[in-house]
Amino acid sequence: MSEQTTFHRKRVVSAIGKRLQQDAWFYYAAIAYTVVALVYLALVGTPGATSHALYIWPAIKGFAVLMPLVALGFDAVLVIARFDSKRMLAFRRTFSSERLAALAAGILLMAGVTLVQGSFTSIKNALPLIYGGFPHDRLQADIDAMLHFGVDPWRLYYAVAGSPLVRSVIEFNYNVVWFILNFGALFYVATSPRADGVRTRYLAMFLFVWIVCGNLLAGLFLSAGPAYYGDVTGDYTRFGAQLAFLAESHWQHSAAAYQEYLWSLYASNGAGFGGGISAFPSVHVGLVAMNAFFLAERSRIWGSIGFAYVVLIAISSVYLAWHYAIDGYVSLLVVALGHVMMRRFLGSANRHPVGDFATKPSVSALH
Repeated sequence: MSEQTTFHRKRVVSAIGKRLQQDAWFYYAAIAYTVVALVYLALVGTPGATSHALYIWPAIKGFAVLMPLVALGFDAVLVIARFDSKRMLAFRRTFSSERLAALAAGILLMAGVTLVQGSFTSIKNALPLIYGGFPHDRLQADIDAMLHFGVDPWRLYYAVAGSPLVRSVIEFNYNVVWFILNFGALFYVATSPRADGVRTRYLAMFLFVWIVCGNLLAGLFLSAGPAYYGDVTGDYTRFGAQLAFLAESHWQHSAAAYQEYLWSLYASNGAGFGGGISAFPSVHVGLVAMNAFFLAERSRIWGSIGFAYVVLIAISSVYLAWHYAIDGYVSLLVVALGHVMMRRFLGSANRHPVGDFATKPSVSALH
């Protein structure tokens, strides 16, 4: 092993150590969240109903294999696309100690994210045990109708776009593309030096959305959503036509298929990947809103695209009977308040020479 290789390896190890120190707060938060989840399960009488193990294998495939390969493949394409001396420069940047350390530390960080996901699902699964069901659906649906001229919002959307083609596009975007975009963005921030300027604040907001919107507020105002309105209120007429339309979609990523899967878990008191039912407020809207606010910091154009996608997801959540419209409205408001608070208290966190997402990156920060 050459002296230069040894020096490079030591720099990588040292850089990984520094990043792990910077990320220590996230690991502590993930562990604390897990402890809270386990204590909560014990208090509601289901101490063994944890969901953490369900996320291990999907996390390995996604965060430790697929996404790193995509990231390295993208870097390789950038190197190949360079010419003459620029190619060697791009190669050095791609395999610099900072880039490799960021990738390795980011992959380790995703293990903490996996712990967070397991804790979130564990708590969400047990929320109905507090009330013995879902007590707030009728009230939330009535508020929804009141805010939309006395009409349930899905009727307005279906009057304009109630076709099988639109349904298929919306289902694919909501159930597939949403996951790729949001967890792809998370992986990018966790593993790229270019995002170091917002890394701490982004991760803090990520926790905020899942914990505050997905568990705390969901538990305080628990509702099942339009898909299960008849099951929890006894009124199968109000959303009956909508659910019948959605049931006509038979592909594996249809809303109806996912909704049936979640209700079967709930009815059998079982745990499953992505399990748990709660509608208010919308985590789907919350995460895309979080990303839209960060994109808006970078440029007005990217911010506009991000918020246009927020609108699409908010409408889609109602269209597919996952949420009442107010679920999205409240989620957007809560995330906006959270974003302002995080900028105020964590705005200067992680601002060091390797890069800053919110400003134009220097040449040395490109990889």
